[in-house]
Amino acid sequence: MRFEPEAKIIENRIIQVDNFLNHQLDITLFNEIGKEFKRRFSNKEVTKIVTIETSGIAIASITAQYFNNVPVVFAKKHAGINMNLDVYEATVYSYTKDKDYTIKISKDFLSPTDKVLIIDDFLASGNALMGLVSLLSQSNAEISGAGIVIEKSFQEGRKRIQEKGIQLESLAIIDSIRDGQVIFK
Repeated sequence: MRFEPEAKIIENRIIQVDNFLNHQLDITLFNEIGKEFKRRFSNKEVTKIVTIETSGIAIASITAQYFNNVPVVFAKKHAGINMNLDVYEATVYSYTKDKDYTIKISKDFLSPTDKVLIIDDFLASGNALMGLVSLLSQSNAEISGAGIVIEKSFQEGRKRIQEKGIQLESLAIIDSIRDGQVIFK
C-alpha cells in the first residue's frame, strides 16, 4: 500500500489517502486490490457487489471484473428525484463528516437470491458497513463477505462485523496512529 509519503494524517485520527484512493485514483493499484479480493473470496459465490457512495464505487467496479463482471450496486447518500421510491434504507453516521446520512438502495437491485460481497475503502467504527448489512438484511440477500482496503483496527468496526458472522478481509490493517505516523499491524 502506498502510505509513505502520500498519506496524510489529520488530527491523529483521520487518514487522508486522496493521492491514490479517495480523490485521485491509482488504477494499477485498484487492479491489484480487485485481484486480491478475488483471491480472498474465491471460495464464495458472488452475484453482486455492494458498496456505499462515493469512494467505494471505483474499488467495487474494478473488483467486479474479477468476479465475472457481476453488477455493482451502490447505496446512495443523496438520492435524487429520479430514484425509485421503493427502497431499502438505513441511517449511517459519517465519522469524517460528523453527521448522519440516510443511505438507500432501490429494491429493484437486491433480492433474496443474491449473494453479495460488500466492498469499501475504510473500516473504522463500522457504521457504513453496518448500514450496508442492514440494507442487505432487509432484502434477505446473503452476505458472502466484506472486503476493506484500509482498516483502523483500534476502532470497533471489525468486532461489530465479526459479531454478525461475516467474513471480513482487510488489505491494510492499521494498529494505531501516533504522532502523525501510521503504525501497521
